[in-house]
Amino acid sequence: MDIRRTTTVTELRAAAHLFDAPPRAEWAAGFLAADGHLMLIAYVDGVPAGFVTGVEMLHPDKGSEMCLYELGVDERFRRRGIGGALTRALVDVARERGCYDVWVGVEPDNDAALATYRSAGAVPDGGCAVLVWEFGTP
Repeated sequence: MDIRRTTTVTELRAAAHLFDAPPRAEWAAGFLAADGHLMLIAYVDGVPAGFVTGVEMLHPDKGSEMCLYELGVDERFRRRGIGGALTRALVDVARERGCYDVWVGVEPDNDAALATYRSAGAVPDGGCAVLVWEFGTP
């Protein structure tokens, strides 16, 4: 397995099968160009097998933290440690960038995600609720 930072729309779109919906070129370009937005893709024998995205956020009183925004592994490659490896790689990048922590929101019944993140060293913070304002699909 080879984990690389994604820097081009071509690389990102070559991994389109890993996303919930086909990535739009303009959104992909905007994501990759935005300061603090990171995407890492894991390749197995040259095939995109999984990805993780992170968004670095700067607080005026705390410094920078990284949000692990999304993790996805192709079903054919699951249970091989790819999700954990991608998570650890993002944590390493966050540490190198001087972030004070990395956090991720997880549904409480998503056992696979919880196990993956815990295997990569994450610990529960005591719980939180996630509230959203939905504006519809673009």
